[in-house]
Amino acid sequence: MKKIIVLLILSISMNAMAQIHNPVKWTTKTVKISDTEYELVATATIEGEWHLYSQSVPDDGPVPTKFVFEGNGNYLKKGNTSEGKGHVIDDPVFGMRIKYFGHKADFKQRIKLKSKEDFDVKATVEFMVCNDTQCLPPNEVDLEFKVVQ
Repeated sequence: MKKIIVLLILSISMNAMAQIHNPVKWTTKTVKISDTEYELVATATIEGEWHLYSQSVPDDGPVPTKFVFEGNGNYLKKGNTSEGKGHVIDDPVFGMRIKYFGHKADFKQRIKLKSKEDFDVKATVEFMVCNDTQCLPPNEVDLEFKVVQ
């Protein structure tokens, strides 16, 4: 009986350790710019000493942050997704100058409406996070923006 209890405790402990750490939480909002334009804002909240990389990084560097917006016939994208100022550093993990974001990052995409009804914009963000000693595998998260007119 003691062996079964010990095996059960070890199994639970190993499962807890095997769970993937995800230090980034994403939230979304929409901002009305005019009757025909909205801004989709995706905000990454980043834990502790982890950092999220820019959409533009040098070759042989980390996986850049990338947004893919699903078309649904209700809008047109205006330009590319913009990002905040961030920090440019000599990254010790990759040995190159890289732009990254710590604690919080906002990414914005303008859209022009083709419809006068409320709709959702679905998107996916792929990103990679590192701290000063390690990187986590790239992650992909589904996002949803509610456009209410």
